[in-house]
Amino acid sequence: MENTGGPYLNTAAVTSPVGIARLLQMTFGCTTFSLVAHQGGFSAAYGTFCMFVWTFCFAITVFIIACEFTHLHSCLSLSWGNFTAAFAMLATLMSITAAVIYPLYFVQVGCYPIGCEVRDFRIAASVFAGLLFVAYATEVFLTRAKPGQVTSYMATISGLLKIVQAFVACIIFGALVNDSQYGKYVATQWCVAVYSFCFVVTVVVVAFSVTGKTALLWFPFERSVVIYTFGAVLLYASAAVIWPVFCFDSKYGSPRRPGLCAKGKCPWDSQLVIAIFTYVNLLLYVLDLAYSQRIRFVSHL
Repeated sequence: MENTGGPYLNTAAVTSPVGIARLLQMTFGCTTFSLVAHQGGFSAAYGTFCMFVWTFCFAITVFIIACEFTHLHSCLSLSWGNFTAAFAMLATLMSITAAVIYPLYFVQVGCYPIGCEVRDFRIAASVFAGLLFVAYATEVFLTRAKPGQVTSYMATISGLLKIVQAFVACIIFGALVNDSQYGKYVATQWCVAVYSFCFVVTVVVVAFSVTGKTALLWFPFERSVVIYTFGAVLLYASAAVIWPVFCFDSKYGSPRRPGLCAKGKCPWDSQLVIAIFTYVNLLLYVLDLAYSQRIRFVSHL
């Protein structure tokens, strides 16, 4: 039989530095959730979130390895470079969150009352959860855009920042629904509108980049993203001023944590988390705006 094309299997998908990092991700992810499911155990929303992170990241990583090894990714209507870069950044953020939450809520020094075997399994799971984060962070480091390199938008600093911005917004939303009393004033409702609008538009930008549909738009996508980023900076700047005033000024809220507030169910705690991550996202959008002046979009990689 005449061989007119290249090899059917792409061995570089598992032998290149990025491929090795993905194999380690798959190994560490499988080991982590197996240890937890077998003996470590999990409970409540925190444990369920950690298990979701490990199983979700494992499944997508296996999908990416399989597609690249068999060249099936060329059959998908995706901008593969944008998709893998976006997922690596998202998995890095999710895995470090799980790597912090699980030992914080489930690991203890002593054996009582869970028993030494369960404790040891939980410690081992926490170690592999940390290794999983390192593996995903390594992929982000290896695939990030280098100066002067033509690459996918999501692999650039600006593209990676879009994932972080959306992730931080999810943290803000989590604090908002945790009895933050944001509906008390119109001003704080404005802040919620800012968080929601910026989150939605950021997700839309990522979605268009990952699907590779930016060239089909009737308006210049690159210029629109830069204009949006500038607008997001202004919107978050307004929220960064309004939210602390209406939550921590003595005229509207409380400058100090009320003494009778229950731990984990105190509106003041949620308001503080929102204020902190509002400033974090404001900084991220400012950095995004600065880096967006130095890149060019490539939608077909």
